[in-house]
Amino acid sequence: MKSITIKGSQRESVGKVATKALRNAGQVPCVLYGGDKPVHFSAEEIAFKNLVYTPNVYTATIELGGETFAAVLQDIQFHPVTDKILHVDFYQLFEDKEISMNIPVKLVGNSKGVMIGGALRHNMRKLRVKALPANLPDFIEADITELGIGNKLTVRALQNDAYTILHPETNVVVQVRMSRNASAAAAEEEEEATEAAE
Repeated sequence: MKSITIKGSQRESVGKVATKALRNAGQVPCVLYGGDKPVHFSAEEIAFKNLVYTPNVYTATIELGGETFAAVLQDIQFHPVTDKILHVDFYQLFEDKEISMNIPVKLVGNSKGVMIGGALRHNMRKLRVKALPANLPDFIEADITELGIGNKLTVRALQNDAYTILHPETNVVVQVRMSRNASAAAAEEEEEATEAAE
């Protein structure tokens, strides 16, 4: 999985006054959990742009005064009016410790069913996945080429040895349904065939 580097500074003081002063200076207060003790730091708001405002998923490389931590974004708080980032929680990654993340589903191919008028329903756009950090995918590929009208692709079809998908195997990720236009056309054809038979 691709990583985005965030350069920060460790925070000495974590009180309300210090936090407000940081925000006024364009900095975002952050906490890194998962290690021996929480690490409080701050980083410029612009540093989070590619990590937060994107449909893609990335890990973060946090650089703090010569030390580097691998992490994932755990939680983020926005201002209710301005949408400015108020606070970010990270969770530290360790090579030998599995982590759970929501990974986007990328559809590939052209569905046979859609090509003859069916409607594609993408029910699950992200899947919760558990894996070692090195095995976390950037996305999960779902090949829809063979899906005809009435066919569906379930979680079972997307399971992989490198990671575990944490959803029931019968959950429908994507399906092709009869569209209104297609069903109207089918009904019309049936009516014409009945009239011809009479």
